[in-house]
Amino acid sequence: MTKNLDKEGLSSIVKNYDLFYIDLWGVIHNGIKLNEHAITTLKELKKNNKNFVLLTNAPRPNEVVKSFLEKMGMSEDLRNHVFTSGEAALSYLKKTYVSKNFFHIGPPRDFDLFNTFKSNKSTDLDESDYLLCTGLFDEHDKDLNYYKNLLTTHTKKKMICTNPDLIVDRGSTRELCAGSVAMVFEKMGGDVIYFGKPHPEVYNQSINNTDKKVLAIGDNLNTDIKGANLLNYDSLLVCNGVHKQEIRDKGISEVSKEYETIVNFTQTYLKW
Repeated sequence: MTKNLDKEGLSSIVKNYDLFYIDLWGVIHNGIKLNEHAITTLKELKKNNKNFVLLTNAPRPNEVVKSFLEKMGMSEDLRNHVFTSGEAALSYLKKTYVSKNFFHIGPPRDFDLFNTFKSNKSTDLDESDYLLCTGLFDEHDKDLNYYKNLLTTHTKKKMICTNPDLIVDRGSTRELCAGSVAMVFEKMGGDVIYFGKPHPEVYNQSINNTDKKVLAIGDNLNTDIKGANLLNYDSLLVCNGVHKQEIRDKGISEVSKEYETIVNFTQTYLKW
C-alpha cells in the first residue's frame, strides 16, 4: 500500500532510514531552477546527520554537474553529495575501453565526459570500435528513426549508454534522453551496457551502502523506483515529475502497476 506524505512530510519517516538516494532532475530541480522545498529537505537531512547521495542519470562527470548546480545557486555543502551515471561510466571506460576508438552519439555539451580520451573519438562510424551514447544530436533531438537508420549496419558494435532515462522535462518542455536511443538500438538487436539508475553499479559506486536501511527518492518509475525495487530499497515517488499526467489520469496505484514497480511513499514534490 502506497502512503502519501504530503501532510506529514519526509520528516515523519526520516528516522527509519540511514541513507537516502535522491534524484536531481525532477526532484531537486527542473533543469532550470532549484526546488526550494527540496533544498530545505536536504539541509534538514544534514542537520539530522543523515547520509544522502544526489544520484543522477546525468551523462557527465561529477564535477561538471556540481558546476551546473553552483550556477543554479546550490551551496557547496549540498553539491558535494553528487554522483552521476557519467562518473560511473567513466570509471568503466578508463578500465576497459581506454585505447579503443568510439563514435559519440549526443550533443557537444556532453564532450566533458570523454575529455581525457577525446583523441579516440572517431567521426566515422565504420572506424569506431564502440558507440558512446550520452543523448541525442542537437539537430536530431526529436526523431528516433534517424538513429535507427544511422545504426542499422552497426549492431555488432557495443553501445555504452550513460543515461538510461527515456525522457526528461526541462521546465515545461519534454525531451528525449540517451535511453531512448539505446532502446532503439536494442530493438534492432544491438547490445547495450547501461550506467545509471536502475542498474545497481551506480548505487554501489556512489557510497558505502552495506547494511544500510535505504530510501530512494525520485520522479521516474523506470529508473528511480525500479532501481530501488531491484535493490530491495524503500521508495518515494515525487508525483509532479515525468509521470504527473499519467498519475492525474489514472492514479498512482494503476500507474505503478503498469510500470511493474512498487512505490512505498509519494509526495507531490519533495518536502520536509
